Amino acid sequence: MTAMTLALPEEIELLRKAVRAFVENEAEPLAEQIERDARIPSILLKKAAEMGLFGLSIPPEYGGTGFGELGSVVALEELSRTNGAVSMVICPTAPAATIALAGNEEQKQKYLPPLARGERLASFCLTEPTAGSDATGIRTSAVRKGDRYILNGSKLYISRAAIAGTFIVTAVTDPARKAKGGITVFIVEREFPGFSVGSKDDEMGLRGSESAEVVFQDCEVPAANVVGAVGGGFDVMRKILDRARLWAAARSVGASQRILELSLQYAVTREQFGKPIGAFQAVRLKLADMATLLHAGRLMLYQTARKIDQGEEAVQEASMAKLFSSEAAGQIADMGVQIHGAMGFMKPTPVERFYRDVRAYRILDGTSDIQRLIIAGKLLRSHGLKVAVGE
Repeated sequence: MTAMTLALPEEIELLRKAVRAFVENEAEPLAEQIERDARIPSILLKKAAEMGLFGLSIPPEYGGTGFGELGSVVALEELSRTNGAVSMVICPTAPAATIALAGNEEQKQKYLPPLARGERLASFCLTEPTAGSDATGIRTSAVRKGDRYILNGSKLYISRAAIAGTFIVTAVTDPARKAKGGITVFIVEREFPGFSVGSKDDEMGLRGSESAEVVFQDCEVPAANVVGAVGGGFDVMRKILDRARLWAAARSVGASQRILELSLQYAVTREQFGKPIGAFQAVRLKLADMATLLHAGRLMLYQTARKIDQGEEAVQEASMAKLFSSEAAGQIADMGVQIHGAMGFMKPTPVERFYRDVRAYRILDGTSDIQRLIIAGKLLRSHGLKVAVGE
């Protein structure tokens, strides 16, 4: 069972083949170096930029690819077949999507082309010591002073922060209103006075994703860099989070596909008691479960991507795809390690790295429990009961 069994438009299949070739020929040979050094070599970033892989979430009129969400998730699937950091850095990003979907024309013209060309990378800054799953807990403040806002606070665990040049930042502009009209989204450049990046995070998995803390100490941000309306931060985030969750699902599906392939290869070559271990029922049952979980996750992923491309709301579907695929990836990775036995527990066996990498997908872009609350909230509201996500 491979991804090719699901029919896709010809141009997207060609994209898949091109990205898979990039992964196999360029990224995978560097997978262990990325793991060891916790960074992606600049030569790989340069080759990705030449292929246009940084423009996946950017419209063609601003230098992007124009493949839409279906193309983006297929590309992300393929990028996730190697070291997980690759699909965290070379990927469609929430910052680019934020500017493309909610930014004004001046912001799009200024920021999207260099992002599409890979000349600058971008980070989405939401999580704080008191905010993450609870986005209403944001404490970073933004106070208007003439034609600028002064930002103070910090953000934690920000992917690509160590190498990014552009940052989408959520901050409180009206403490009295808080989430109900008190949060605003800003575009912050690394060069702005008062902005700094802390030391890189030492992560269990996704090593090389360049995650770090970002700090604002009287950081000066032009008022022209407000994205959307002042106080409209949650409206902006709602436009983005469906896509971010779908991208997390795509990473989960791509990693799961590769884990299944590695497990199949091992099952037909590793012998015990005089025959390949794939001949034993215990291994075959695991392979069947892995393939079934993967197929279901991919169907949810593609269906949701198509719905977004058609301009339809997909809040519930994106949360379902993210929840199911990330949880399935954890199960598939666990079964993959079990099939490999002691070898699966050893470095640098790829399944050992995948086991650590996919653990992050149940946390990033909204934990599994938050996705469950979103899904249940939609169901209950459809029956007349209004509940907040955190209740």
